[in-house]
Amino acid sequence: MSSIGASPTPAAAGGGDGGLRKAAEAFEAVILRQLMASMRQAKLGDDIFGSSATDNFREMADARTADSLAAMRQFGIADLVERQFRGRIGGGMQ
Repeated sequence: MSSIGASPTPAAAGGGDGGLRKAAEAFEAVILRQLMASMRQAKLGDDIFGSSATDNFREMADARTADSLAAMRQFGIADLVERQFRGRIGGGMQ
């Protein structure tokens, strides 16, 4: 069993941006999924194809779309998160 500490991982401490970049993109994807879910709830009319299966497929499509949008880093959320945490890692945990 491994212990969880507050010290940065060797990759993060050495300037490796793989883990931090992925975490920032994943966070942006979560935000985008929630945004898309809120937009889906604001229905303008009745859905003639509405069913639980359709809802499931829409959720999967929205999740994939959010992941793709986060990977393109066009919204800037991941960049801000990465910049903030990189400053903490680079400047030491306070």
